[in-house]
Amino acid sequence: MAQDLSLIHEPIGDFLSDIDRTLSDAVCELTAEQIKKYREEGFLSGIDVLSPSQCDQLCAELADITLPDHAGREYWYEYHVNESQTPETVLFHALGAWRVRPGLHDILWHPRFNIPASQLLEGDVRFWHDQLFCKPANHGGVVAWHQDYSYWTRTQPMSHLTCWIALDDATCDNGCVQYIPGSHQWDLLPVTGLAGDMNAIREVLSDDQWRRFQEPVPAVLARGQAVFHHPLMIHGSNANRTAGPRRAVVLNVIRDGVKSASDQPLLAGVPVVAPGDQLNGQFFPLLRARES
Repeated sequence: MAQDLSLIHEPIGDFLSDIDRTLSDAVCELTAEQIKKYREEGFLSGIDVLSPSQCDQLCAELADITLPDHAGREYWYEYHVNESQTPETVLFHALGAWRVRPGLHDILWHPRFNIPASQLLEGDVRFWHDQLFCKPANHGGVVAWHQDYSYWTRTQPMSHLTCWIALDDATCDNGCVQYIPGSHQWDLLPVTGLAGDMNAIREVLSDDQWRRFQEPVPAVLARGQAVFHHPLMIHGSNANRTAGPRRAVVLNVIRDGVKSASDQPLLAGVPVVAPGDQLNGQFFPLLRARES
């Protein structure tokens, strides 16, 4: 049986280079202007995180874990070979990669990710869960417009943050993430589906809100770049009709102190965290503690 890497709360392999490990906070920190932009618009795009060789390693690991009999398959929280609701398109989506492969584990401790996260969360950064999204060439499916926190109300307060990292150049043609600027200031909306009708969210929007969807802003990213977004930020991505894949790793984090609001497992296979208790321990490690 493969080792469950959630038992190890530090880098274990060579994914982080000596240069990465010794980066000063100042090199990785966001500027005051970037933080202001995030607060106003609900997302911040174009942040350099991964090197080409790191992207290569994660793509190799992704290819390995899409094989039917890959080692560690018992550790996934969710694993969807195709979550698309239309048979002619494919959307690979999985949660729990940090438990099964070293690069996808060690990326959590990358300072170019968790230092900006600590600034945007204004506190210590604790892991929530990861996601992998792969839209294959020519027939990659959509991710419908949604708010992340509508799926996460089992945790409170809403002190969450998402970092979406491109493993391929993300473009309008291959289905990059798109945002509705300022929508993070809207109320929490009902869940209307993640991988079916791109515009299913229309049924829960006012006419004025829907008009804002006529001018979405795409997060066009070079390979290795990231976009951070607020948990109420409305975002989605169109199909991939290009000749190459569109792959991404998504890291979802919380500010230390977020608590369970459910008497059910927060993630499949994870022991129950009693309502009112803080997330911590094996499955929710502390990634970055801010200096006092």
